[in-house]
Amino acid sequence: MIGYLKGNLADIQRLTNGRVIITVDVNGIGYELQVTARVMGNLPPMGDPVQIFAHLQNRDDQPVLFGFGSRAERDVFRLAISVSGIGPQMGMALLDTLSLNDLVQAVVAGNARILSQTPGVGKKTAERIILELKTKLAEWRQQAGLITAPTGGPVSVVQEDVEMTLLALGYSNSEITKALQAVGQSKTLSKNADTEAWIREAITWLSQ
Repeated sequence: MIGYLKGNLADIQRLTNGRVIITVDVNGIGYELQVTARVMGNLPPMGDPVQIFAHLQNRDDQPVLFGFGSRAERDVFRLAISVSGIGPQMGMALLDTLSLNDLVQAVVAGNARILSQTPGVGKKTAERIILELKTKLAEWRQQAGLITAPTGGPVSVVQEDVEMTLLALGYSNSEITKALQAVGQSKTLSKNADTEAWIREAITWLSQ
């Protein structure tokens, strides 16, 4: 098993299907890894040293190496592809569409709408991911100590309704996240399952 590769960045290929392949030169041997656009955006200049965490996926025709910027990303990828019906390309798409923190938080909070932002992930697939990974990711996050859930925010039973309503009113995802975390600092509101109360408070905060 290859845990990570440490060498010099030798090449970056942007394929027509949207995939990104990088080559890492390790002692004269070039290893090709598929990475997300997020990882590509954090790569050093060509020729500079780089360390990429890796997952080796064996296929019938040839093995494929997937690369990640951190061990945490690789851990979450491996958990994602353990879900029935989730292959490595969909696992990469999840990590490319959502930040690691947002992906983990969406699963733990049971937020299928956030997961469904990923191309190819419909509502049923998102619900299956939540069903199979919610407990595992909650435990992983606690053990890893690498990701902290945002403070504040509505209880999961109303979160999706609140977000959908605010999206329909024209607010962006980032605005909604900031608003819900801000108004969620209220001890009274933080445990309130009243959707209308959350919406009113969020709109008031966003209007400031």
